Amino acid sequence: MNLISMGSKLIGEEGFLFLYKGLGAGIVRQLTYGTARLGLYGSLLQRWKPKEKNTPTPFTTLLGIAVIAGGVGSFVGTPPDAALVRIQADSTLPVAERRNYKNVFDALYRMAKEEGVRGFFSGAWPTILRGLAINVGMLTSYDPYKRYVEPYTGKDTQAQRFAAGFLSGWTSATVALPFDFIKTRLQQQKAGPDGTLPYRGVLDCFSKVVKQDGLLALYTGYPTFVVRITPHIMLTWVFLDFLNDRL
Repeated sequence: MNLISMGSKLIGEEGFLFLYKGLGAGIVRQLTYGTARLGLYGSLLQRWKPKEKNTPTPFTTLLGIAVIAGGVGSFVGTPPDAALVRIQADSTLPVAERRNYKNVFDALYRMAKEEGVRGFFSGAWPTILRGLAINVGMLTSYDPYKRYVEPYTGKDTQAQRFAAGFLSGWTSATVALPFDFIKTRLQQQKAGPDGTLPYRGVLDCFSKVVKQDGLLALYTGYPTFVVRITPHIMLTWVFLDFLNDRL
């Protein structure tokens, strides 16, 4: 099913508000992951940017900063991210297997109580990889895209910010989807009757998916992921530039 047919099916069966299932976990995730990575990125960029005015920051510097900020932010945001995935996936499970979390805080409490640190940081490694991929795609592409579109939009204009932010978001979605696919698979998995999990880790999940369904299976839902990620990153850049101009 495509994005429109799936949305219509969900609204028809569950109601419009079902599209916002897990909103609380999504907000908490952004308040941790989003603020940590962008705050750290901004601080490191100010520290390591060239001292000469109007000199672009080297790509290798941007890449290093993106990796550090993405890794730290992803680790901080892993618990609410795992809660978000589980809350959204609950309705797809048989009634007897549903976790029935009341809200994000109930999910976090039960994850810590029932599964310990391992459950609280379920999928930490794939979450970090996914965060690194998004950050590398996002943080290393925005300034180059701004220079690329400048002849068409003018310098320091809203058109330049929206255009560069859109391209940066699309780049991030393309780079990050395989990691997001694997992260979601690992966070949704449940142990079988014998107590073993379907996947042992990132590499095991990757190899089994590719072997069974082919490499392109990692890009399942690409249009939906682009529609989800691109506007978020575009508006993030627009708002950040707007705030930076007034600080």
